[in-house]
Amino acid sequence: MMYRNFFKRFFDFWIALVALLCLSPLLVVVWVWLHFANKGAGALFLQERPGLHGRVFRIVKFKTMTDERGGDGELLPDAERLTKVGRFVRSTSIDELPQLVNVLKGDMSLIGPRPLLVQYLPLYSAEQMRRHDVRPGITGWAQVNGRNAISWSEKFKLDVWYVDNLSLTTDLRIIFITIKKVLRRADISSATSVTMEPFNGEN
Repeated sequence: MMYRNFFKRFFDFWIALVALLCLSPLLVVVWVWLHFANKGAGALFLQERPGLHGRVFRIVKFKTMTDERGGDGELLPDAERLTKVGRFVRSTSIDELPQLVNVLKGDMSLIGPRPLLVQYLPLYSAEQMRRHDVRPGITGWAQVNGRNAISWSEKFKLDVWYVDNLSLTTDLRIIFITIKKVLRRADISSATSVTMEPFNGEN
């Protein structure tokens, strides 16, 4: 309980601070690289997401897609807007690194359920809503057990399992598996999309 209520946040802050300082040269290079690759769409992706107890915050990630639109004015499909540079940044999980700023601010944790879209909040069952009983994370139990390659139902069950089993041992296990997954570039996409299909509340 001490880890959950105090030490987890303590470790999050200091690890995020040290990581940002050490990785700052890489972050600057990727920022410039994406600025040109995204054809004027910018290098950062900012979006409101629900965090602890459903409180909304603004997440920051590297942007891996252009803002190109079709003749109807609508954005082109994700697969068409994902650039070669963006595909590399996404497959290596470098796009997640700016979220260290969110961890530093206390919006997120290093480990926890991934923060999803605000519009999903009314669609959750009471059990699924329990994923918001902890801070969302850069990586988490669902991430290392399938990430975008598993169904929403499986993802939510894994998120709730983490909430019930949060501990230093669990977090260390997730970190170890995350490193292996990143090196293997595993589970980046779902079976039918370069990202994850929208949640419709039916799972």
